Amino acid sequence: QVQLVESGGGLVQTGGSLRLSCAASGRTFSTYAMGWFRQAPGKEREFVGRINRSGTSTYYADSVKGRFAISRDNAKNTVYLQMNSLKPEDTAVYYCAADRALLPRTNAAAYDYWGQGTQVTVSS
Repeated sequence: QVQLVESGGGLVQTGGSLRLSCAASGRTFSTYAMGWFRQAPGKEREFVGRINRSGTSTYYADSVKGRFAISRDNAKNTVYLQMNSLKPEDTAVYYCAADRALLPRTNAAAYDYWGQGTQVTVSS
């Protein structure tokens, strides 16, 4: 069992930056790949990016590539989402999720554990 808690969301102007954190409980954090997803009102949950277990490989959705960066600190059981050059269309609730699988997966249904989400609002 892994419990995930996101933090760092808030209100930011267009072009600004935010860094989200996701703290995990338990001693098995390093055995999970970690993903970030987001969900805007009235829309389906959308894949944002993913980092492998060791933190050596990342994969991003085209919509955020070059603007967002995922990192992790396994010693602190924490994964981060650095968001730069934010746009109003990035407004959503952001979720982190844990996945046991080795291969990169973008389907939300494939992930095993989820946090409660943190709201990010980008004003124009």
